[in-house]
Parts: sequence; C-alpha cells; structure tokens
Amino acid sequence: MVKIGFLKLGNIASAPLIEFLLDERAEREDIDVRIIGTGAKLGSEQSIEAAKKLLDFSPEAIIITSPNASLPGPTKAREIFLEAKIPTIVVSDLPAKKIVKELEEKGFGYIIVEADSMLGARREFLDPIEMAIFNADLIKVLAITGAFNLIYEAIDCLIDSLKKKEEPRLPKIIIDRDTAINAAKFSNPYAASKAVAAWEIAKKVSDITVEACFKIKEWEKYTFLCSSAHEMIREASRLADEAREIEKYSDSVIRKPHANDGKILEKRKLIEKPK
Repeated sequence: MVKIGFLKLGNIASAPLIEFLLDERAEREDIDVRIIGTGAKLGSEQSIEAAKKLLDFSPEAIIITSPNASLPGPTKAREIFLEAKIPTIVVSDLPAKKIVKELEEKGFGYIIVEADSMLGARREFLDPIEMAIFNADLIKVLAITGAFNLIYEAIDCLIDSLKKKEEPRLPKIIIDRDTAINAAKFSNPYAASKAVAAWEIAKKVSDITVEACFKIKEWEKYTFLCSSAHEMIREASRLADEAREIEKYSDSVIRKPHANDGKILEKRKLIEKPK
C-alpha cells in the first residue's frame, strides 16, 4: 500500500476533489491517503506548519495544490519535502509557469492547469455563495474538458512506479487546450468543439479577474469586471455540459474507473463492463 499525502494551500478548482479522483468509489486497496490543508490562507507560517504536520504521516509521495506555486508559502513547503527526499508533485495554475525551470532543476513533478482561473475576489462582488458557484462551474469545466483526466492519470503513474519500487515517475505537464481536449477523448467533433470553447473561455477569465483585483482602483469598474468574469465561467460550464450531453446522446461517454488494485479500466457504452 502506497501512502500519499496531499498538502492543500489555499484553493484552486483542481484541489477540492483531487484525492477523490484516485478512489472514486472508496474501494482501492493499494493506497492510503491523508490531507492537510491551510484553508483559504497560504502564507509562509501556515504552509510550513502544515507541511511539517503532513510528514507525520510518513508519505511516500506528496501532492501540493495551491494557486501561484511561486509564492513564498508553497515554495517553503516544497523545500521541506525536498529536504525530506519525498517525491513531490506541484499542482497549480497559470502563474506557476514562470517557475517550471526551477521545479525541474530541483526534481519536482508539476501539473499546471492553464484554465484553472482565479475568481473575482473583490468584497463588493464576492460572497461565500458566489465563491461556491464559481468553483462548482469551474470544476465542471476542468472535469469535462479533460484536465482532471490528466491529473489523476499522472498521479496514478507515480503510484504505479512506487508500487513497483521503480524510480518515481514524476509528471512534467502543462495542461493547455490541446492536451486537455485530447485527454477527454471526445468521440464527436461537435462535443470537442464545445469543450474547446469552454476551455478557452475559462482560461480567459484570469485576464479579467487579475485586472479587476490588482489593476483597477475604481470600485464600480472592478465590481463590474468581476461579475463579467463569473458570467464567463457560467457560460463555460454550460458549454462543457452540452459537450458531455452530446457524448451521452451517442452512447459514447468515456468512463475510466479504477479497479480495486488501482488499475485504470475503460469503457464507452453505458451498458457494458469496463475492461
């Protein structure tokens, strides 16, 4: 049994369900998982404390999720795991692309999700319900367009290498439009085109929210932009949902459940057994 630790610093849409992607029916027998999180904050103090606490689990591999992995908190947490010589994968959003070379030089794996966009975090606009709706919509986009496929398959690849006592297979993946859509394995080109549209809209959202949260000073203007960005995610979610519905109509939704031993099975037709 492989012990996997998840360190969640702050939040991105790839984070809330990431450990469940590995064991969707709670029946895997080859892994044991623990999660330590810092809630909404990801400062240095919180990140260091959480990282040290996760070491008590004696994990054989660690997955760190955070927005902007170049920030001091996630960076300090990584250094703790580097010193402990534990194979580590960094899962982050588009701003993390600027430290890809550093991650590679230090031996970290990484999965950077370009469309995992920041929400409109201005008090005049964002309340708890709006935050939850945004994340629900974005999670649907990332799930349907293929990003989640790449995330759990990469982690499963690492787990498989640890089970076989091989050199840990750490991913080096930047999930862009093409890699995501290819991983989703749409059978219908209309479904794929809707998924591409959903991905591109979701990716563009960060341009709007960064402007609203960090560049615009007039509260009326940044409130309006935050609202616009959230409307974009809503439309992206709708398009992603339509893409999956098209696949359902032709009875060709790709399903890749885990077997109890962790092997990834596959099926297309609803009424058939996965192999």
